Amino acid sequence: MDLLTLALLLLVLLCLLLGAGLWIAMSLAAVGYVAMVMVHPSPGLFLASAFWESTGSWTLAALPMFVWMGEILFRTRLSEELFNGLAPWMRRIPGRLLHVNILACGIFGAVSGSSAATCATISKIALPELKRRGYDERTAIGSLATSGTLGILIPPSIIMVVYAVAAEVSIIRVFIAGFIPGAIVMGLFSAYIVVWALLNPSKQPAPEPRQSFGMKLRQSAQLIPCMLLIAGVIGSMIFGLATATEAAAFGVFGSLVMAGLTGTLTVRNFLDSLTAATRTSCMIMFILAGAAFLTKAMALTGIPAALAQSVVALDLGPYGLIAILTLVYILLGTALDGVSMIVLTTSIVIPLVQAAGFDLVWFGIFIVLLVELAQITPPVGFNLFVMQTMTGKEQMEVAFASLPFFLMLVVAVALCTVFPVTLVTGLPDYLLSR
Repeated sequence: MDLLTLALLLLVLLCLLLGAGLWIAMSLAAVGYVAMVMVHPSPGLFLASAFWESTGSWTLAALPMFVWMGEILFRTRLSEELFNGLAPWMRRIPGRLLHVNILACGIFGAVSGSSAATCATISKIALPELKRRGYDERTAIGSLATSGTLGILIPPSIIMVVYAVAAEVSIIRVFIAGFIPGAIVMGLFSAYIVVWALLNPSKQPAPEPRQSFGMKLRQSAQLIPCMLLIAGVIGSMIFGLATATEAAAFGVFGSLVMAGLTGTLTVRNFLDSLTAATRTSCMIMFILAGAAFLTKAMALTGIPAALAQSVVALDLGPYGLIAILTLVYILLGTALDGVSMIVLTTSIVIPLVQAAGFDLVWFGIFIVLLVELAQITPPVGFNLFVMQTMTGKEQMEVAFASLPFFLMLVVAVALCTVFPVTLVTGLPDYLLSR
């Protein structure tokens, strides 16, 4: 049996296992075991070593810490403080408070690392406030559903940690590489809102009374604790004061201090955040363990190398490969969550990307942007579920409201692909080489 036929059979087996409802981690491990049996007499030894190596690394310890930090902040009044602190400065820009959705999601995403948590937390305070003031509900829902995806693009991000571990690249480099694309996405979202507001003046409420500069500053003082936490976590990594894991531990401590100062740190909230973080972290690590064994099995069978050679033989060119991968990931996003998309494909895709000459840090940001698109792609877009729950609207109604912002994300993907060094890899290369 040739390797490409074997790869197809293994893919069919994986689809059958997933379709039967078997856990993703166990499906990955089962397919890896079948592949390993064909090339090694003792696959169980590789299974044990792969599980231990993938979950016992010091680098991966950053994952549960960042998850816990987000869970703690999810239970504070941070979203309310962000909205109140940003709102005074947006009242003279076309679209006014709709821009607060984007900025608040970007800032909260920098401390939560989760798309769904960012979307739910900011929507909880923003939607009722925007509805009360008379803003267009459709545009508000679309901006919140898509801006929530900034939680996985603005570092520190859980998805970025998963990719960095799976692809064996520097977590700090991937984090820093996400800043400029994150700013571009926020800028594109705001630009669309400005154009929409200028074309639809009747769908906006009357301008609010002017505020003095001093009053604006007093309201913005609510942003100080959050900005200090972001600066502490990100700055400690950029300036080499802490590793990603140490910075994550600092972030947990800082979030506990913030929760304590705002009076939201109770025994119940503490235990709830710890339980939720443990559940999420265990789920992700179990998936990573199964993917690690599958990756090791694939390497021993030689399937990734054979696929890479086949793709090279097609002479698609670098951009042809990227176009195909974009379609594949958007298709996967209709049925899988972001973590599963990454760990399911890493063992096959990384050799192809390296053979095409792409930087793996750039490819990490590329995948994160595609996962953002997947978050608002029916029928399994997580942010669509969140907004459906928050608003009571049908999923397709939320999806159509998100469509203009979806197109802005597509533009961001195109820009980062055409200008990879300028927009993605240039910043980490500059900061970490000093």
